[in-house]
Amino acid sequence: MLNKINTITLPSFLRKAMKAYALKALIRQQGCELHRIGRSRNWQLKASFEQIQAIIEHIELANEPSWCWLAKLLQKEYQHLSHDELVSIASRLEKVTLSALIAKTDCTIAQARKVIDELEGLD
Repeated sequence: MLNKINTITLPSFLRKAMKAYALKALIRQQGCELHRIGRSRNWQLKASFEQIQAIIEHIELANEPSWCWLAKLLQKEYQHLSHDELVSIASRLEKVTLSALIAKTDCTIAQARKVIDELEGLD
């Protein structure tokens, strides 16, 4: 279920990112597909939830300010997780708490409560 591939458009990718060659290498190291859309400035990223998460973590560790826009854009992708995907993520966490699930997936409090209730058999 979590192996769903998300397709994300990256507008003006090369113009927004300094050291774009390093950013492209970082993205491809995660096993993602990254390519330019035709002859436009826009690029397209195809990645799973885990790959998106890994890219965000690497961007935050890289301490390159011009890459922050990409981390924010990718974090918006978390909003598209289904209930089943949230349950799957929560089941793999060692300690499932509301705050841990929200921090990991950027889901709402209501979504997190529903997932935790389901995992605890209260649903």
